[in-house]
Amino acid sequence: MLQIPPPPLPDVVVTGARLPPAAGEAAFSVTRLDDRDLRDQQRLDEALATVPAVSLFRRTSSQAANPTTQGISLRAIAPSGAGRTLVTLDGVPLNDPFGGWVIWSQVPTESLSGLDLVRGSGAGPYGAGALTGVIQLRERDAGTVLDASISERGGARLGASGATDLGPARLVASGLYETSDGYVPVRGPAAGAADQPLDLDVRAAALRADLPIGEAALSLRAAAFEEERGSGVENSRAAASGNLLSATAALQPRADRAGWRLQAWRRESDMFNTFVALADDRSSASLAASQDETPAVGWGVNAALRRIIVSGIARVEWELGADARFNEGETRERFRNLGDGFTRSRVAGGENAVAGLYGEASWSSGPWLAAGGLRYDAWSNSEGRRLERDLATGLPTLDEADPDRSGEVVSARFAVRRAIGGGQAVRIAAYSGFRPATLNELHRPFRVGNDITEANAALEPEKLAGVEAGWAWTGQRASLTATAFWTQIEDAIVNVTLGEGPGTFPRAGFVPAGGVLRQRQNAGTIEATGLELEGRFELTPALSLRAALSATDARVDGGAMAPQLTGLRPAQAPVWSATAGLDWRPADRLALAADLRWESRRFDDDLNSRVLDAAATVDLRADWALTPSTTVWVAADNLFDAEVEVAETGTGVAGFGPPRTLSVGVRLSR
Repeated sequence: MLQIPPPPLPDVVVTGARLPPAAGEAAFSVTRLDDRDLRDQQRLDEALATVPAVSLFRRTSSQAANPTTQGISLRAIAPSGAGRTLVTLDGVPLNDPFGGWVIWSQVPTESLSGLDLVRGSGAGPYGAGALTGVIQLRERDAGTVLDASISERGGARLGASGATDLGPARLVASGLYETSDGYVPVRGPAAGAADQPLDLDVRAAALRADLPIGEAALSLRAAAFEEERGSGVENSRAAASGNLLSATAALQPRADRAGWRLQAWRRESDMFNTFVALADDRSSASLAASQDETPAVGWGVNAALRRIIVSGIARVEWELGADARFNEGETRERFRNLGDGFTRSRVAGGENAVAGLYGEASWSSGPWLAAGGLRYDAWSNSEGRRLERDLATGLPTLDEADPDRSGEVVSARFAVRRAIGGGQAVRIAAYSGFRPATLNELHRPFRVGNDITEANAALEPEKLAGVEAGWAWTGQRASLTATAFWTQIEDAIVNVTLGEGPGTFPRAGFVPAGGVLRQRQNAGTIEATGLELEGRFELTPALSLRAALSATDARVDGGAMAPQLTGLRPAQAPVWSATAGLDWRPADRLALAADLRWESRRFDDDLNSRVLDAAATVDLRADWALTPSTTVWVAADNLFDAEVEVAETGTGVAGFGPPRTLSVGVRLSR
């Protein structure tokens, strides 16, 4: 893991149809992970979580997380299931068109050559979704990798990626298969007969063809994924599937000519979920709702023109572009089970769109680098609807059409960095951005155990403004970085508690004892101040140490909409998180690694009444090279079997993350 140092970043070799990273990114807070950082992690979101500023919703990775909670946010400002971070693969958004979450299994780590995490709102392509930052993934262009492993509790995984040349064309393929019997999240005396393992079955595949078009390149890519998993309770399961088609043409910029990119993509997704009502003693769980289908389609286009101008004293790079995204989808559900089966049906959904123009530029001369960008976006929500029927009579019990809404937003970012000698550099940055509500937040109610959350078709886009200052030092055998930031989110979308069960509420219906009713609302403002520290030290040629710390003090001002939240912390936002790692190569063939991750307590609800205790985990891994291209490895995740709280019910029953897990595997590469 490499934090951006004062010298220029190492070049990213480009063979697919993509533009290289913009030179101005180095003026912002960027962390780059290469394939060496990714190779020890079997899941992409777990690799990202090695960076303290990355927050997984409910401390749960894609090994166990329901598809609707696989969101990701940067800087622990206010993590959510939808996620407040844009994730792209070679420029194509991977966020779900219905819910904004990211199904991480669609991108096995073996398929990537690296990624960049850019903190702070983005003003470049698709900047409308990059509220807390953007994660830019780069697909592998060359080489072959295959990693096969087995693990405790019936786990097996096979991930592979390979590239081959066919005349002037290059084919790049990747695939993933993973299965596991899973672990039971509720353990100990609180567990009941209804508690079951989080089993998992995943399949994903992708194929890309790179074709030369004169000096330009054309990349055509097709990908598909499907996963099915248990939710940890009897009668509760989830499944997600989807496919993605994209076409990208690009010409690399040079000092004597402009470069450009044209890109179009189309994504389909679907999801299935069943929800249950739990008995007080967790002895049984009865079906409460079945989300039978959630068909959604998203598509988009973008175009960019980039120019590099080099003079005797300065280098100028600018980019002008336009992009648009369009989503439509709905949830089709059955609910209200009074004991003899479902009595009601629901269809709810709509359409949304966002389109924008942007310009970005950077200027560098000697020790100076200045970069900035400006975006104009127009957004709209339309065709919103919610229709509920009595299944026995077919008559509607609720029939609502939401008014169409639209708006315009201008956002920007600017940063300056200066090298001050001795391997040091300082920088300052300011930025703004926004995120429109997803179709899921606007239209889909959901249930977790006995807790019910209602949708809200009147949600306004979230808006963020922030400033930061940073210092970095790079020596021959060490590097250090420090960043201080302030961020404010206005009209933050929060699940606000409206009442407690048992009781019957309008629209939501009956809430059982121990459950609560919430609704997504624009609950005022979230303000966060934080500090990020990161270091890497090469103690000897064979021994290196890495460590990072993130501290974020985030508070809610609920205003008139939610005054009960004022002064509280956002749900799922810890104050402190830290990572440390030791890499040791005692022999040419042997590599040992130890990783520690610690996090302070966080809250599982908006009222800060459900406390998830602080937690620390230790992971160990050993690799033995049989040949230059074949390595066997063994790993112990959560070595000391720490009980990491990931959820808590209204009655105080805690759910936990995975226990100690031993794995063994083999990796082939060339």
